[in-house]
Amino acid sequence: MVNFLYSTLAISALTNVASAHGFLQTVIVNGINYTGWQVFSDPFVTPIPTRYTRRYQNNGPVPDFTTKNITCNVGSNDGSIVPNIPVQPGDKIKLQWDQWGSSHSGPVMNYLAKCTGSCKSFKGDSGNVWVKIDQMAYDKSKNPPWGSDMLAKQGASWTITVPRNLAPGEYVLRHEILGLHVAGQRMGAQFYPSCSQLTVSGSGTQQLPSGVALPGAYNPDDTKGVLVQLWQVNAGQVEYVAPGGSVWSGAAPNVNGA
Repeated sequence: MVNFLYSTLAISALTNVASAHGFLQTVIVNGINYTGWQVFSDPFVTPIPTRYTRRYQNNGPVPDFTTKNITCNVGSNDGSIVPNIPVQPGDKIKLQWDQWGSSHSGPVMNYLAKCTGSCKSFKGDSGNVWVKIDQMAYDKSKNPPWGSDMLAKQGASWTITVPRNLAPGEYVLRHEILGLHVAGQRMGAQFYPSCSQLTVSGSGTQQLPSGVALPGAYNPDDTKGVLVQLWQVNAGQVEYVAPGGSVWSGAAPNVNGA
């Protein structure tokens, strides 16, 4: 009986750990599903299936967010095999995760980078190329107040709007959850980024401004947004400021939790 109880508790613990992680499963635009890299099946398929996100090694966080792995997650960061998703300014992009039902509260952040030349050869791992276009960090007026918890409430999904006057071209969309549950210890913050590629058409004229560098923008000693005690933010003892700078003034309003 004791062994059975121990086994049950162990399985439950493993299940809880697994459910704490997740990955971007599908990108949905204008009713069309663009399947992302499936971490538990695609590595074992020959030939490699067509997928619309750059590969990630697993469904866990980036182990060291000061390295180039933070750009598009641990993996090849190879855009040459990833088709671009066609969009127009003002289109809604729904980002559907396989799951996000944990208590890993933290912000949801979204960035755009303009590809120099084609996205097939653009890595985005140097230079101030990442412009934040959408974010929900900690907002007491929302229920729930954390972005990642709102994502979970919405069926593990997040929706962004392509900036309404964005100039045509090729871009990388970087979507990310930051889990702060163990961020009270240095390097404990858990970043879950993913990258997909867009071809923006239309007649927009607005170019992206200079942004932030990834790696570079996330400082392990940032006591406002990275090295923080989650419970202190929840208790109203400290103000939370998400890393990566502010949302670009040319971005569209956040539509999540409306």
